[in-house]
Amino acid sequence: MSELKSRFEQAVASTSLVTQRPSNTTLLKLYAFYKQATEGDNEVAKPGFGDMVARAKWDAWKKLEGTSADEAMQQYVALMTELIEA
Repeated sequence: MSELKSRFEQAVASTSLVTQRPSNTTLLKLYAFYKQATEGDNEVAKPGFGDMVARAKWDAWKKLEGTSADEAMQQYVALMTELIEA
């Protein structure tokens, strides 16, 4: 397993170490980085206007289209490190 993949998995497992609830914007970034790192580009059908949460998540993930899995993992690890150290 690559070092980056290992650090990513550790960051995912360390979410319980975050002491304060992140903002919704930060949570959306984490979600999008995770989805891009684990599934790649968003190919899921866009949710309707009735489900605002699903639509916000879909939009956040879609913005990362073309981002490599490695870059998304790095961004996820960096953001989780910031949250844990805060």
